[in-house]
Amino acid sequence: MADPTTTETGAVSAPATTAAAAVPASAAVRAKPAKTIDAGKQANRRIGVRLVIYTVATHAFAGFILLLFELGNRNK
Repeated sequence: MADPTTTETGAVSAPATTAAAAVPASAAVRAKPAKTIDAGKQANRRIGVRLVIYTVATHAFAGFILLLFELGNRNK
C-alpha cells in the first residue's frame, strides 16, 4: 500500500545530459503542479472550503468586537 501522505506527480524528469542543458529556459516545457493527495483524496478542495470558513469566522469575530466597541461607546 502506498503512503497516503505523498503527492501525486505527473511530471517526468529529464535525463541529465549535455543536450538537455543546451535548451533555453523559455523553451522548456513546464509540468503542471502536482495535486495534493491526502489519504487518497484531493486536498485542494478541502483547503478551499477551509479558507472560506476561516475567512467568514474571522470577519464575524471582528464584527462582534466592533459591536462591543459601539455598545461600550454609547454608555458613556
